[in-house]
Amino acid sequence: MISVPRGVRRRGESRLPRRTYSIRSVHGAGKPDVPGYGADHMIPIAQPIIGQEEINAVQEVITSGMLARGSYVDQFEQEFAQYCGTKCAVAMNSGTAALHSTLYALGIAQGDEVIVPDFTFIATASSVRMVGATPVFVDINEKSYNIQPEAILEHITPKTRAVIGVHLYGQPFDVRAVSEICEDHGLVLIEDCAQAHGARYEGRKVGSFGTAGCFSFYPTKNMTTSEGGMVTTDDPHLAMKLRKIIDHGQDIKYRHDLIGFNFRMTNIEAAIGRVQLGKLDAMNERRQKNAAYLQQHLPASGIVLPYCTPQSHHVYHQFVIRLEEKLGVSQDDFMRMMHERGIQTAIHYPIPLHKQPVFAHAVNGTRCPVSETCACSVLSLPVHPSISEQECRYICTQISEVV
Repeated sequence: MISVPRGVRRRGESRLPRRTYSIRSVHGAGKPDVPGYGADHMIPIAQPIIGQEEINAVQEVITSGMLARGSYVDQFEQEFAQYCGTKCAVAMNSGTAALHSTLYALGIAQGDEVIVPDFTFIATASSVRMVGATPVFVDINEKSYNIQPEAILEHITPKTRAVIGVHLYGQPFDVRAVSEICEDHGLVLIEDCAQAHGARYEGRKVGSFGTAGCFSFYPTKNMTTSEGGMVTTDDPHLAMKLRKIIDHGQDIKYRHDLIGFNFRMTNIEAAIGRVQLGKLDAMNERRQKNAAYLQQHLPASGIVLPYCTPQSHHVYHQFVIRLEEKLGVSQDDFMRMMHERGIQTAIHYPIPLHKQPVFAHAVNGTRCPVSETCACSVLSLPVHPSISEQECRYICTQISEVV
């Protein structure tokens, strides 16, 4: 069991202010020299990479006059399904909409339970509540930060309908073990791929294992459409139902077969997404190169470096270290020292889901000790594609001095 560092930040204590993101070109044009970094000149924790190709694609859509959903979305869906190795893909306006629509399409509703990892972004669980079902929080693996298969087994009840596995930080969860549990107990497996575009498990792309894979294209993700989401599936009937759900429950204009939502993706977003998809593998390779440099040059004492499972192709949406107790430095103190040195960091995530106020009525004494400890000790470092080797070297040097 991992221990909690001394002096860690607790809920309600002060934090550094949130910083906004700006757009860089793929080459990082306009970046200052590393020695000039400081509190007013930061290496950002995340950086959308938008080039002239994306700008041209958006201009093409605007010139066409068809700004809402249209042929660009259709092409993006086809290309994304082919990339992931699935028969179908349905584009939406957010990753949360992808999760919500999937649960709704599968008929999961009030009285049902859905098992989710306790350590992830809230949308994984809030989407369960959106359909009236109950999220059941289970603990994570202390090395991969992903859902524990053993913990899933402990929480299955007659009400359990599905498991949402999250490929957290860009590393696939133990798909084989979780899939076998779902098959043995007649449960639906939904993959939350919001942070794992292009990641592979045993050589196969995430989003192609479960009944559905749900992606987000938020600006900080490995690829973006500005805002957007996607559901991948091999079930054409599920895809057809999803298309109705995201368009007010209609497949023929003004004939509504079910209660639906307005979750459509626009042609503008799809145009950006098509260009980004073509760059995704190269951007992921850059993330992996930066991650490899950090792994090699960061100090081996005082912090725990990311662990990559042997069967995984990790795409490093985040490069997450864990502060050891012997370091004697809290998350906030470490973040402050990095901020003074011009390195933006973040905590993903500071509050386990079972401790979120919105779920207080549903936790029923839930305990997830690994999740609780990680929330108090993890820290994300910049690893995105626009970081140069010089900046990676600077990050390692500054952390080595602190440690």
